[in-house]
Amino acid sequence: MEPLAPRRAGSEQEEGFGVPPRRVTDLGMLPHLRRSHSSLCKSRRLQCPLSSSEKQENLSSWIPENIKKKECLYFVESSKLSDAGKVVCECGYTREQHVEEATKPHVFQGKEWDPKKHVQEMPTDTFGDIVFTGLGQKVGKYVRVSQDTPSSVIYHLMTQHWGLDVPNLLISVTGGAKNFNMKLRLKSIFRRGLVKVAQTTGAWIITGGSHTGVMKQVGEAVRDFSLSSSYKEGEVITIGVATWGTIHNREGLVHPTGGFPAEYVLDEEGQGNLTCLDSNHSHFILVDDGTHGQYGVEIPLRTKLEKFISEQTKERGGVAIKIPIVCVVLEGGPGTLHTIYNAITNGTPCVIVEGSGRVADVIAQVASLPVSEITICLIQQKLSLFFQEMFETFTESRVVEWTKKIQDIVRKRQLLTIFREGKDGQQDVDVAILQALLKASQSQDHFGHENWDHQLKLAVAWNRVDIARSEIFTDQWQWKPSDLHPTMTAALISNKPEFVKLFLENGVRLKEFVTWDTLLYLYENLEPSCLFQCKLHKVLAEERLACAPAARLHMHHVAQVLRELLGDSTQPLYPRPRHSDRPRLSLPVPHIKLNVQGVSLRSLYKRSSGHVTFTMDPVRDLLIWAIVQNRRELAGIIWAQSQDCIAAALACSKILKELSKEEEDTDSSEEMLALADEFEHRAIGVFTECYRKDEERAQKLLIRVSEAWGKTTCLQLALEAKDMKFVSHGGIQAFLTKVWWGQLCVDNGLWRVILCMLACPLLFTGLVSFREKRLQALGGPARARAFFNAPVVIFHLNILSYFAFLCLLAYVLMVDFQPTPSWCECLIYLWLFSLVCEETRQLFYDPDECGLRKMASLYFSDFWNKLDVAAILLFIAGLTCRLIPSTLYPGRIVLSLAFIMFCLRLMHIFTVSKTLGPKIIIVKRMMKDVFFFLFLLAVWVVSFGVAKQAILIHNESRVDWIFRGVVYHSYLTIFGQIPAYIDGVNFNMDQCSPNGTDPYKPKCPESDAAGQAPAFPEWLTVLLLCLYLLFTNILLLNLLIAMFNYTFQQVQEHTDQIWKFQRHDLIEEYHGRPPAPPPFILLSHLQLLVKRVVLKIPAKRHKQLKNKLEKNEEAALLSWEMYLKENYLQNRQCQLQQQPEQRIQDISSKVDAMVELLDMDRVKRSSSMEQRLASLEEQVAQTTRALQWIVTTLKDSGFGSEAGVPTLAPQRATDEPDAELGSRRQAEEAGDGYHVNARHLLYPNSPVTRFPVPNEKVPWQVEFAIYDPPFYTAERKDTALVDPVGDAPEPLSRISFNTLDGPRDRRSFHGAYAVRDGLPLNPMGRTGLRGRGSLSCFGPNHALHPVVTRWRRNQDGAICRKSIKKMLEVLVVKRPLPELWALPGGSREPGEKLPQKLKQILRRESWPAVEDLLQQGVEVYKGYVDDPRNTDNAWIETVAISVHFQDHNDVELKRLNSYLHARDPGVSIRWQVVDRRIPLYANHKTILQKAAALFGAHY
Repeated sequence: MEPLAPRRAGSEQEEGFGVPPRRVTDLGMLPHLRRSHSSLCKSRRLQCPLSSSEKQENLSSWIPENIKKKECLYFVESSKLSDAGKVVCECGYTREQHVEEATKPHVFQGKEWDPKKHVQEMPTDTFGDIVFTGLGQKVGKYVRVSQDTPSSVIYHLMTQHWGLDVPNLLISVTGGAKNFNMKLRLKSIFRRGLVKVAQTTGAWIITGGSHTGVMKQVGEAVRDFSLSSSYKEGEVITIGVATWGTIHNREGLVHPTGGFPAEYVLDEEGQGNLTCLDSNHSHFILVDDGTHGQYGVEIPLRTKLEKFISEQTKERGGVAIKIPIVCVVLEGGPGTLHTIYNAITNGTPCVIVEGSGRVADVIAQVASLPVSEITICLIQQKLSLFFQEMFETFTESRVVEWTKKIQDIVRKRQLLTIFREGKDGQQDVDVAILQALLKASQSQDHFGHENWDHQLKLAVAWNRVDIARSEIFTDQWQWKPSDLHPTMTAALISNKPEFVKLFLENGVRLKEFVTWDTLLYLYENLEPSCLFQCKLHKVLAEERLACAPAARLHMHHVAQVLRELLGDSTQPLYPRPRHSDRPRLSLPVPHIKLNVQGVSLRSLYKRSSGHVTFTMDPVRDLLIWAIVQNRRELAGIIWAQSQDCIAAALACSKILKELSKEEEDTDSSEEMLALADEFEHRAIGVFTECYRKDEERAQKLLIRVSEAWGKTTCLQLALEAKDMKFVSHGGIQAFLTKVWWGQLCVDNGLWRVILCMLACPLLFTGLVSFREKRLQALGGPARARAFFNAPVVIFHLNILSYFAFLCLLAYVLMVDFQPTPSWCECLIYLWLFSLVCEETRQLFYDPDECGLRKMASLYFSDFWNKLDVAAILLFIAGLTCRLIPSTLYPGRIVLSLAFIMFCLRLMHIFTVSKTLGPKIIIVKRMMKDVFFFLFLLAVWVVSFGVAKQAILIHNESRVDWIFRGVVYHSYLTIFGQIPAYIDGVNFNMDQCSPNGTDPYKPKCPESDAAGQAPAFPEWLTVLLLCLYLLFTNILLLNLLIAMFNYTFQQVQEHTDQIWKFQRHDLIEEYHGRPPAPPPFILLSHLQLLVKRVVLKIPAKRHKQLKNKLEKNEEAALLSWEMYLKENYLQNRQCQLQQQPEQRIQDISSKVDAMVELLDMDRVKRSSSMEQRLASLEEQVAQTTRALQWIVTTLKDSGFGSEAGVPTLAPQRATDEPDAELGSRRQAEEAGDGYHVNARHLLYPNSPVTRFPVPNEKVPWQVEFAIYDPPFYTAERKDTALVDPVGDAPEPLSRISFNTLDGPRDRRSFHGAYAVRDGLPLNPMGRTGLRGRGSLSCFGPNHALHPVVTRWRRNQDGAICRKSIKKMLEVLVVKRPLPELWALPGGSREPGEKLPQKLKQILRRESWPAVEDLLQQGVEVYKGYVDDPRNTDNAWIETVAISVHFQDHNDVELKRLNSYLHARDPGVSIRWQVVDRRIPLYANHKTILQKAAALFGAHY
């Protein structure tokens, strides 16, 4: 074997998995290592974020305490000199590079250098951030660690202090450490695929970290990705594990308190035998053993670290998976072969890139061959082809070792994937890597569906739905919907919409999936940055402060937040439970595994008729959960499954708009508004489809009471969300127009209606028409009631009434305002009282039972209602003053102001007009501009007014004249009224008061002593006036005009929508208004008072605006809506495909695919041609030899012996896929006629390595001159029960082989075996190890394995079948140490009938009964067992006895079940279904297959 000796820079990079798995005992110190990524994110959100300086301080204190370096403390002069010709120590460092104590003569004289004694650990002084000088500002992390550092500490450093997310995949890239050449196309494919798999799956890439060989290829791949990707795509984590003593320019990395950052110079020209770090890696772990220039130091630590990471579990969304690991191989030498062998041995899948050179190509060339054809001669030929320069250094023993390793590698084809450019449908390395992991998972044995379930978890963790579609959801396995529930939960929580869509396509039903447990679990795992989660925390905090300190999240908390978002017009979606229901609601939700087979919500909530009931709508619940997290794609997929889709889309729009108002992040807020707009368009699209199909049914959808959305309607949701585009839809406007006209026909002219209002008898002449023919035919009160109840008639009657009220009020104020109120004035008071009653009715009108507070807030949210209340209050104030004789005149003034406000109320009346309504909206928007403008204007007016007043007038004490001078005069100046005295030209003392004593004249400005000429600086006042007029008249007024123009242009585009939206409020107001106009409306109010107060009849909304349908009618309507929603989605998809951008993209993808197919076809043709030419050459050579033999035979004048006739070798297939296992390969899986496990290089539970024995050298008859196996016999405590060690011939001479040797049977089931040098020879051939190993005796070690079976039965007691055949159950046992299950048996001690391991699981009193059962059983196998413990001189042979129970009520079967008792708590016993994928140990599967065949059962 090739030793792991120190190597130079040119040697191969040995990176691998050679260290066997060991128990990590130091995890208890770091209990938080196994926390999931999601929990880490939550904790980070709750904690205060640390600044960069605090992080550096924490790192500077934590690393020296936990991570060490190694230093040589004894200088022992070496016989070799350094490259610079200096004297160095045995560790490789010069005298100056040692610490002072290491150079004292008395310490090291006469001693040999021993790294275990002379090298000691010290706190590391090399860590921090690394920046490569001259190569940009990319900052990486680095640390120098001792080679003995525990993997758990390094993992803790990476995940906690470096902030790396736990990976979904670990990619270990290995290969040659020298720079090598690859084809440009293959290099491009490798780089693109490697980075793609890392970026899409969230993987870590681990390499050697140096700027050479395969590590350089990986670094350049990461560099190309970072240059071409956006910031949002994230960074590819590339971890370099390098040897500290081989790094060039490492001195600059040493910083005792940490380098933040440390600058590193990449100097390839001056590196000599050392190497430089690669600048494209993101993290570096520099392994130190205290030596300089020794390569390969990092391999053991890297192996242990990779093994440790692969044993960690990552949990997300209730699904936990162990982090998978894959080894990717490019090129490479002997060290790389050792790495691949160790990886395959430890069960790690490997991807070999063919075409990269050397070892990779050798394995790729023979990977498709049967193991029997991989001979020493063939490997020698391949080595001479691919290792031309160093082939002469390969000795015979080394070639044998390579042959053995390659045979073992190829034998485990399920772990080996060969990536061939353009072959076998492989186009990308990322697909090959993921397929390799899935292929390895498929090959592993699992119980039931565990294998497929594990593969699906991997695909979800990687977020590769393409792999799931092509490799997992195939015809090989039929998925049950319930099996997909855990992964469905994980896909939802981790926001993987493509997987959610895939699961829905494969049978997941949301009604079965969304249970109470699931919904609670989903809300408990909201995104940490989600605004909705913050609102939930607030609700929980309030409840904990109020009454329940230990309150947990329940769905009524979610409903409380949702009602805030949806509005109080909706009822809670999840009602608060009663006290009796609380224990049932507080269901424990598992943290790791989610039990989605729990009790459904319907069964938990069975309410009586006296309580509020609610309907569980799983699509609605999932849609809300996705919307509150602003997950666009996921919400779209779930909405496509919804039934009440219009209401759902409008509710989503409302929720998103409300959340966007509170969202602090601008980008998130804009995304929410964009998604809200998208859902509004979805609602419009579906409603358009419905309206085109059937107008009446579409309008029913608008006013249908939706139980799922809080007993609200689509129209109410649209109004609450202010979805103006939806409300302005033609179909909705047609519905509102129909409501506006009541029972009248819409095509009636307005003049006809007004004529009938003024002259009621015209109603009976047919001047106006009604929609219902019944009303058209009837006459009298019915027609009159229908006419006067129409909102359009009520509106116009109120207009006439209001105009009459204003005219009468104007008459009284101007003509008839007497000290004693006249009858006209009293009529006005009565009229006003009717208006007050109507406003009170509107305030208390609550058909939805929202409560007085909500109704009051809704009432006062309307501007016109505020104006009404203000006008009424002002009128009442004026009336109060008017009734007091002393304040009669002030009362008239207040009433005049009230008249102005009543006149402004006319604007609201005109909003119904299609002409005036939009203009009123523009005026309202411009009023806002005026207020902003007045703020700017006030600054200039006040500044100029104060300056002018201070310059002109001295000590004005009258407040009213100060106000006039500062504000009033300055304001009038804008409009041209310039003060006469400001420039001194029109200065006149007669127009002012010198001392300010005249209340009707302003105080005179500053003047001379005579008081005839002004004394103030005229030039200054004129200059200020000019500047003031410049800024106010020209700048600010033009600014106001520009603002008006902008507002007009902006509003004009949407005026129609705004008007149509606001039109609804007016229609709804008059739809619910009593028909009589004021003051006759008092009669209606009196009637309402009797109904509400006396008769207690609650208010109800008219069916025209809110209608609760019967269940059958509602179900039919929703089904019709869902059908048209599918039409809408199909039409939308077609429109997207017809868009020019999409068509160009489709054409581009097709062209790319065609180019790739052409390239692949070219590669396939060339490869096929090469194979055909090679086959043709072989046939020609054989034909030549045949002709030569014929000539020789004829010359000898005879026909010769037929033994020499050459036979033509069969032509090989030109294309044999790697993954296909034909009958030949299935045969060789079982050993190809030879034992396989018995030749494994590493002997179990020992440091011994076997001598490599290739297949062709297994038989003893085959000459193997260099065969020199080591001798090994394990020491055992029970020396009395085992044979001697065997290293001396004297004790062995007393053993009698091939016969009964006392109580021990040394006979073989395969007949007599040979004995050489006093030791028996394994009848199956060489194993590579002499001695008896860990077995108890030389020769055959006999064992007994009972195969206890029964028929598998269903709940009815019938035998289960699969593929017609009956199904068996077998009794299996699992012990603590091995991970596989086994048949209950083992080796028998001399004189014992039952194996010791079988006795361990049976009660002592049952042993005789079990012995009787075994005697009655049927022998299914007797012979050699291919066990890894076998040696050349000791092996295991077994007898397998089948004990089958036909009847499940068999007394013996029940007695056996009662006998089963594991004395060891670590031992597990179970009945398991017999299947070929059952994970059994060694040859037990072969034995079980024979037992199944005995009964014709399924296997």
